[in-house]
Amino acid sequence: MFKLIVRKELRTAVRDVRLQVSAVLLIGLMCTAVLLGRQGQQQIQAQRAAAQTAMYDVWLDQGEKHPHSAAHYGHFAFKPKPVLSFLDVGLDNYTGVSVFLEAHQQNEVSFSAAQDGNGTTRFGELTAALILQVLFPLLIIFLTFNTLSREREEGTLRLAYAQGLSMRRLFAGKVAATYLTVLLIFLPTMVLAFVLLYQSGGGVAAGAVGKLLALTAGYAVYFFIFVLLCALVSAFTRRSEVALLTLLGLWIVCCIVVPKAATSLADSLYTTPSQFEFRRDIDEGVAGGIDGHNPADERLATLKQEVLDEYRVSTTEELPVNWSGIAMQAGEEYTDRVYDREFSKIEHVFRRQNRLSEWLGFLNPYLAIRHLSMALAGTDFDHHVAFARAAEAYRRNFVRVMNKDMELNHHPGIAFGDYTRGRDFWSTIEPFSYELPGTAALLAHQWRSLAALLVWLSALVGIAIVFTPKISPL
Repeated sequence: MFKLIVRKELRTAVRDVRLQVSAVLLIGLMCTAVLLGRQGQQQIQAQRAAAQTAMYDVWLDQGEKHPHSAAHYGHFAFKPKPVLSFLDVGLDNYTGVSVFLEAHQQNEVSFSAAQDGNGTTRFGELTAALILQVLFPLLIIFLTFNTLSREREEGTLRLAYAQGLSMRRLFAGKVAATYLTVLLIFLPTMVLAFVLLYQSGGGVAAGAVGKLLALTAGYAVYFFIFVLLCALVSAFTRRSEVALLTLLGLWIVCCIVVPKAATSLADSLYTTPSQFEFRRDIDEGVAGGIDGHNPADERLATLKQEVLDEYRVSTTEELPVNWSGIAMQAGEEYTDRVYDREFSKIEHVFRRQNRLSEWLGFLNPYLAIRHLSMALAGTDFDHHVAFARAAEAYRRNFVRVMNKDMELNHHPGIAFGDYTRGRDFWSTIEPFSYELPGTAALLAHQWRSLAALLVWLSALVGIAIVFTPKISPL
């Protein structure tokens, strides 16, 4: 009987001209978004890779100069465009593209696409994620709002009940048929995404297939949640019009009102410091520390005495190493601690804002799938922080190499301008490279979103099991 119900509902759905038109339009829209997104992702990645190579060549071709001057000359790190960002652009347009790496200063990731965009940027791009998260639930609503309420209005539900048909089995059959219809509309987009991954030059990025499979599974759960929710509303609403209005109201709340309210609530509860306050705290922290360029600094004097005592000499000229190199590196390390402290404060505020939104996923499945989708696509806040940390580690390494060379090889008898290095030494600094976190690490960070989806799924399944036998045929 269950199979008969599923087959009957599928045949009815396939013959529905409105569904046919809606499915073709939605599939076409999603495939177009995927194709354009993939093309854009490849172009942007090619541009950033070319820029990274060009900047490394500039570093190599900077000419003969003192190593510490080279540290001030600096280098650039460009954020790779995640391969799955063609499905979900996430925060990528707002978190910057590149960062300038130089001695004594930790710069922010700059040149975001939103800086060059117009007022429409805040409405977001038409991506596959937007369609799947917002428009797909709307399709599910129009597929499901009259699943049982229409049969109640037409009297067929009473007839089925009189013939001894289980209301639970009838409900399960209609849910299964609707869900299969939704999957038939959804799967072409994901198949196209897999094909585009394998057709890309240079092979598939490490972990991209696993992330895409996890993303597909996440959306499948999200859609099943909406199918169950809509079917339950239809089952316990006497009129189809009331069911439709109720579900549209829920859609507006879930996909439009709550996300905006969650952002506003997070901003009000966890306020980020202004740019002025941030820079003021850094300047004050740096001013109170070791200044490698200021010989009158008290902390520098203390460090000098410790070095002299270590080598058992009385003046810096007697040291077997270059005192300026030691001082420069000491000042660098102190400045790093100041920047780490201030950046960690900002990061902590943003993480608390994100955590609030993730916890609200237990009240709204849209928020849960949005966070999970951005994470798997590589366009969430955690990916931005991972890139910034990798770039900073690279900066500290090449500055340390410059200062260490100055310490060991720039002897006191050689004037500053007379000690130079060239291309052979610059090439000891490897080009900047960055790899995205793996799938397991991403899912571990997204346990709240995963748990929220599972809680929604379990709760709706439990409600269906308990209450569907009580569906009234009248």
